[in-house]
Amino acid sequence: MHDYITPLLKELHWLPVEQRIIFKILMLTFKVLNNFCPSYIRDLLKACKPTSSRNLLMIPRSKLKYYGDCVFSVSAPKLRNDIPDIIKRSVDLNAFKRNLKTYLFKRYFNE
Repeated sequence: MHDYITPLLKELHWLPVEQRIIFKILMLTFKVLNNFCPSYIRDLLKACKPTSSRNLLMIPRSKLKYYGDCVFSVSAPKLRNDIPDIIKRSVDLNAFKRNLKTYLFKRYFNE
């Protein structure tokens, strides 16, 4: 009851809740961009014009600062544009998942 959970999370290689949410959003974004999702979800994300070599997504403007930024069509491009290019270029779902989790884990625990 009086112990910190962070060392246990690190030992088990589990992501904290906030990082887990980011992981889930980026996994859905990967599936959208690789045509594993329905078209109505695919329509929420747009590539930047002209297509850059960094494969960035366009971040739409939101009218509401807090609630508007939480929408998938705004948060997913922001998060995806911030991850390293080597993770973005993954074509295999398992490789993307493994690399993303390692990246988020190291970023949170400062390894």
